[in-house]
Amino acid sequence: MSTETALLKIVENLPNSLKIELLHYAEYLITKSSTLQQAEEKKQVEDVTVKKPLSGSMKGTFVLPLAEDFDDPLEEFEEYI
Repeated sequence: MSTETALLKIVENLPNSLKIELLHYAEYLITKSSTLQQAEEKKQVEDVTVKKPLSGSMKGTFVLPLAEDFDDPLEEFEEYI
């Protein structure tokens, strides 16, 4: 006997009030199952795409020789000084 056949026989013998309650519970289980599946898929995508940067991993990357007049005021802003 398959699961579907066993469920059908049980449901046929239930009163209507319990059939409605069983229907609501089945809908809840379907919603819960799809929500859990979506959360698992989202977690798998996040695990693949999100990489946390390591602290100090960019150290030394932006070391450039700076011009000697780096801190001097710019000519374009002389009128504001």
